[in-house]
Amino acid sequence: MNAPRIYTVRLTRRAEQELRRLPNDVISRIDEIFDQLRQNPRPHGVVKLTGQKDSHWRLRVGTYRILYQIDDQRWRVDVYRIKHRREVYR
Repeated sequence: MNAPRIYTVRLTRRAEQELRRLPNDVISRIDEIFDQLRQNPRPHGVVKLTGQKDSHWRLRVGTYRILYQIDDQRWRVDVYRIKHRREVYR
């Protein structure tokens, strides 16, 4: 029996900076989300962003949004934005 594949979650420099600026309770919740994304990069509640050439996704964490890409060939999730919903798409 094969073990399930685990995705690697990587943050861009911009996403790392945005994460560090968040309140500690939000950071804890987002860390839990990253653990879940390693198991399943397309969990319940995730939305595929329209108008994007590649596989871009959005996940809600309270009033914050995580924007990321999934590379199924490399088993990788690349997080590129973590911001409040009012600011994330700017």
